[in-house]
Amino acid sequence: MWRVKNLGIVSTVGLAVVLGGCSEVNLLSYGAKKYSEKSEKRTTAATTNKDVDRGSPKIGKPYQIDGIWYYPAEDKSYDETGIASWYGHPFHGRKTANGAVYDMNKLTAAHKTLPLPTDVRVTNLENGRSIVVTVNDRGPFAHSRIIDLSRRSAELLGIIEQGTAKVRVQIVDQNGNLATQVVAKPDTPLNERNNVAAVPQSSIKSSSLAPPPNVSKAPAPTSSPLPAPQLDAPVQVASANPSSAPVVSVAPVQQTEIFIQAGAFIDYNNANKLSARLSTLGPSKVSQVLVNGQDFYRVRIGPVYDVDKADQMLANVINAGHTDARIVIE
Repeated sequence: MWRVKNLGIVSTVGLAVVLGGCSEVNLLSYGAKKYSEKSEKRTTAATTNKDVDRGSPKIGKPYQIDGIWYYPAEDKSYDETGIASWYGHPFHGRKTANGAVYDMNKLTAAHKTLPLPTDVRVTNLENGRSIVVTVNDRGPFAHSRIIDLSRRSAELLGIIEQGTAKVRVQIVDQNGNLATQVVAKPDTPLNERNNVAAVPQSSIKSSSLAPPPNVSKAPAPTSSPLPAPQLDAPVQVASANPSSAPVVSVAPVQQTEIFIQAGAFIDYNNANKLSARLSTLGPSKVSQVLVNGQDFYRVRIGPVYDVDKADQMLANVINAGHTDARIVIE
């Protein structure tokens, strides 16, 4: 089921690159070229959340919402940061995009492009909580949101009251383990490490949190210091049954910042030109990253210190003609 929330301009997901000249090419367009009905039929569902209605396996054809094209595709290395939102009524009991019945009390979520169903680990970067949810719906169709969580998922992650949170979303396999990274993650240069906070890495310690009885407020995160998460460690799977005590992985919180990424280029001169044009909207800079053996020059504005300002900044960048811009958290 497609849901359009009144959060402003629709976003795109993915990295913008230049294949030649001064034009930017959205990698989602590349994904569209690789799309086929055959690949859709090959998709197999993970089985992390056993009692969730997973619906029928489906990738789906490219589709357009409010003038923005989305290109569903398999992505076994999916690992992105952004802003999460959540939804409950009036969608409870309705059909999702792949035929499942949406139950706001189960650990599910909606995503714009991942295959349905897909299990992902969602980490609230603001309080360190982490759970595994099943993506069985499409959305959120707002430019500034990366994933739309069920009410129960949002409750366990502690974002019910504020409505949004900075999150990291990582795909997991059938056993709930982080999927193999097919494409190398960007390597942050030394000159950027003082400006961008890396995700903490160490072992995960899990604690059982009793579900709140008949209230919407999520339990407060533990205040005791815990070792930082180890990204290749098995994910602690939360129960999708709200009547039981779900297991939530908890890790210490490290300071993160919000940036608006307008694009990433192979040619430094193109990146520098875009950075100069965007400087009127906010502090803009060019940084070099290595992705799968290829150097890219990404253009970002920020940091922005709250979600509302990030939403407005992203809208400004998109209105300036850079429709592939997106919010990233580092």
